[in-house]
Amino acid sequence: MNARQANPWAALSALCLGFFMILLDTTIVSIAVPNMLSKLNTGLNSVVWVISVYLLTYAVPMLFTSRLGDRFGPKRVFLAGLIVFTGASLWCGLSGSVEMLIAARAVQGLGAALMTPQTLAFITHLFAPAKRGPAMGAWGGVAGLATIAGPLLGGVLVDHLGWEWIFFVNVPIGVIAIVLTVLLVPDWQPKHAHAFDFIGIFLSAAGLFCLVFGVQNGQQYDWGTVFAGITVFEFIGAGVVLLVAFVLWQKYNRREPLVPLAVFGNRNFSAGTLTATTVGFTMTGMFLPLIIYIQTVLGLSPTLAGVLTAPMSLLSGVIAPFVGRASDRINGKYLVMGGLSLLALGIGIIAVQARPDTSPWALIPALLVCGLGIGCIFSPMSNLTMASVQPQLAGTASGIFNTARQVGGVLGSAAIGVLLQARISASIADEATTAATQLPEQYRQPFADGIAHAAASTGEFGSSAGPAPIPGLPADIAAQAGRLASEAVHNGLTDAARATLILPIAVLILGVGSASFLRRVTPRPAPTPTSPTSSETPVTA
Repeated sequence: MNARQANPWAALSALCLGFFMILLDTTIVSIAVPNMLSKLNTGLNSVVWVISVYLLTYAVPMLFTSRLGDRFGPKRVFLAGLIVFTGASLWCGLSGSVEMLIAARAVQGLGAALMTPQTLAFITHLFAPAKRGPAMGAWGGVAGLATIAGPLLGGVLVDHLGWEWIFFVNVPIGVIAIVLTVLLVPDWQPKHAHAFDFIGIFLSAAGLFCLVFGVQNGQQYDWGTVFAGITVFEFIGAGVVLLVAFVLWQKYNRREPLVPLAVFGNRNFSAGTLTATTVGFTMTGMFLPLIIYIQTVLGLSPTLAGVLTAPMSLLSGVIAPFVGRASDRINGKYLVMGGLSLLALGIGIIAVQARPDTSPWALIPALLVCGLGIGCIFSPMSNLTMASVQPQLAGTASGIFNTARQVGGVLGSAAIGVLLQARISASIADEATTAATQLPEQYRQPFADGIAHAAASTGEFGSSAGPAPIPGLPADIAAQAGRLASEAVHNGLTDAARATLILPIAVLILGVGSASFLRRVTPRPAPTPTSPTSSETPVTA
């Protein structure tokens, strides 16, 4: 192929289209869970696997796939991942059983892991440091828009076409992204002759798998035995041990470690990576209690639930490019800290407002505050984290940065899920005991016990109608008991959602603290036209 002048913005548009699909699929599935349960005739645990297996195969291989970009070229690895992701999306939509869907989602996550590390590495190559802020702003806008837009698009597709279309929608987008990548993205070859650290690859992959598997699926196994006498905590412990062994191996590996620990000597990279972990935790975890409250308590359909969150999505996407440009002129850490604080404030307002009789549309101002915060976070956080990383470590650093965010998301989903389950059981049991006082004395204990037993299974509360009728009650008080049961469930779910939202707020406060350690990076003068890092340099497409 003839050499030509690469247009960095055209190349970025192709990369962002693929990145959009990846982040969309981290949120779009959750809103389709009730439809999947009925259409696939399966249980809740199996559908949870549809979500968790994608997160696992996305997060675990990312350190390795970042090295593939350094070795074989980011364009080639990105394109391979895009093809895998698009094909797996078609497979997901055609799956006739939950087992096949789980397998297809695992392959889809692997495609995402191949693509993600290459995006930030390309931005550092295509744009000179002084011009990188707007590019990071566009990238951040795509990240915020896709992450939050999932429930809106998913709700519309599920309500009108069925759950299969949350995967089919990726196919035409993927085909367009493949064509644009081939035509517009330069075939940049870092030509770093890396030796693959196979021991490090095994230790990191096995450690992350065991840790994520244990935390993500602990509630599924009731924090007990998984199989063959191996417990959830033994999985988590094994993951910690393997990750410690991985760090020690990286320290003493004298050849070429998978993760050069020297990169963490960069203050901005260390602080930015921790901040990204807290953002991933919050962005994934906050939606579980929010969607349950909106759909189950307030009774909105999936489409209307998506419409309710749409203004947050739009605001975050609109503001991100302006924040990216502003980060070139002012200290970006204050934008990140302000964005994290606004996101925490918005979640806090929602927690205060949440009541069983709250109008759904009264939540929009708080959701807009969340959207404003999200729009302020991604681009300056990424820019400050990656700007001072040495060019030869850009691919590896990008993999670490993205892995941290995804692991944060997995941990957020698991931790929020565990806390929400505990609060649902406790809150509904308390509400049932209070409601039972309005019944004749001989029916109070059976009523309270029945509601408490139902609260142990989240499947009992998949709709706004409340739990199934309590058996054994005379017909003359059945209607009263049904009304009291519905009120107890809605009050309990509301209290559980409000209490659970405190956890992401606390994690965001940690993020504000870590972001305070970020330092402003003074852009270096743009390289001369003969420099290989200059955005003015002709490159081969």
